[in-house]
Amino acid sequence: MRFTSLVVELIRARPLLVFWIVVLLQAAMWLTVPLLLYRGPPGDLATALAFGREYQVGTDLGPPLAFWLGDIAYRAAGNHMFGVYVLSQLCFVVAFRVLYELAGTIVGSQHAVLAVLLTMTATAFGAPGLTFGPLVLACPLWALLLLHSWQILGQGRRNAWFALSIEAGLLLLTTPAAVGLLLALVVFALATERGRNALGSVEPLFALLVIAVLALPYLIWLVRADALGAPPWPDFFELHLRLLRWGELLFSLVVAMAGLVLLAVLNSKSVNWKPEDAPVIARPPVDPLAQNFVYVFALAPALGGSLVAALFGVDHVVGGAAIALLMSGLAVVLLSGEVIHLRRLRVLRAAWLAAVVAPALAVIATIVVQPWFASTEVATSIPASAISRFFGENFQRRTSRPLQAVAGDPQLAALVALGPSRPHLLLDATPERTPWITLETFNELGGVVVWRASDTAGTPPDAIAQRFPGLVPEIPRAFDRLVNGRLPSLRIGWAIVRPKAQ
Repeated sequence: MRFTSLVVELIRARPLLVFWIVVLLQAAMWLTVPLLLYRGPPGDLATALAFGREYQVGTDLGPPLAFWLGDIAYRAAGNHMFGVYVLSQLCFVVAFRVLYELAGTIVGSQHAVLAVLLTMTATAFGAPGLTFGPLVLACPLWALLLLHSWQILGQGRRNAWFALSIEAGLLLLTTPAAVGLLLALVVFALATERGRNALGSVEPLFALLVIAVLALPYLIWLVRADALGAPPWPDFFELHLRLLRWGELLFSLVVAMAGLVLLAVLNSKSVNWKPEDAPVIARPPVDPLAQNFVYVFALAPALGGSLVAALFGVDHVVGGAAIALLMSGLAVVLLSGEVIHLRRLRVLRAAWLAAVVAPALAVIATIVVQPWFASTEVATSIPASAISRFFGENFQRRTSRPLQAVAGDPQLAALVALGPSRPHLLLDATPERTPWITLETFNELGGVVVWRASDTAGTPPDAIAQRFPGLVPEIPRAFDRLVNGRLPSLRIGWAIVRPKAQ
């Protein structure tokens, strides 16, 4: 009697169930890691929340939507980072669900599950899973845009224009890369007969109107801030350096796809030379336009986003690695043919699980092991809650008022700004970045100035002392990280600027 793996039978009979199991388990894993090990927000998330707290139409960080949603999630969770982490995982769950729907319309639900499984191995390495921001929010919006674009171009569903217009407007409010992504969709539509027919109807005009209404406030801010236009082109003699940087960015995407490539190699005939009665998962023939659609949008965001980033000196792929890698799994499934043999299932399961879990293990190792072997600080080990609570309580005890503003060291000030009173963040070294509060307003409201203390007296750095004359430093406060390792305790110098009324 021939036995078939339970996993294969579930993929054949209940593909949607398999999808929900793997996606929710991955989301649960990435929620468990920060709850157990994170004492502070990763990356620049604290600064993003401080900017989102002001609800500006635009800032130098880019369009506002991601920062607004981040602040709403933070407040909804009772000023706890858990809300932001949940929002980040919801974005990826929605993106994978939409990808499953898109893949299902092209290759069927069974191959769609395989496409999602392969994509998860790439985004696990390449996407900033817990650092919520424009790069994370743009992923589900781009997936929705691709789904409704295919419904319009490939299935002739004219009612999808309204949803597409909403998603395009929201994407423009999320990331500057939206212009290039939307332009790629338009170019693909113009290059195909069905696309030109779709653009020739009246629905695109209404879609443009909806997009303009949604994006108009941010466009007005760009005009007023004189920020409309492309950054300066690099010097001709620096082009070879920029091309080398392009290669580095492309290589980083290839590294992120290492798990996907490994699975494809392990399942290929070249490494499975022994005859084997492997289970198969078949699909019907695919529309040639659908193949072109998948291949174009599996390559264009990666190639274009990395090239633009290299030319203009951006440190990451424009649009984010999640967008660049979103269609990679579906492209591999299409390249595998109409019948996919699942060879060496145990090896494939182990390799897939390792590819998905490895990034979480790397995060744990960085937090626990790195402090013992390197002198660099791990941002997520800094006790953000203890820092914000200490300075907020001390200011209120001294002035009988809640803390309303914080300045000084940008990283430490952003952590204090996460406190219960949500004080305004003033970047005093670059005050044009925080137009909602000036030095004069800071001195009127009163606040706390923080810096990294280099001595036991807590002497402020010269630059901070010049911007805040008459500053009287307090005794520095020491905070222990989650794992100090070879690093000394974090010593923070601080001073209180009393409100003018006092």
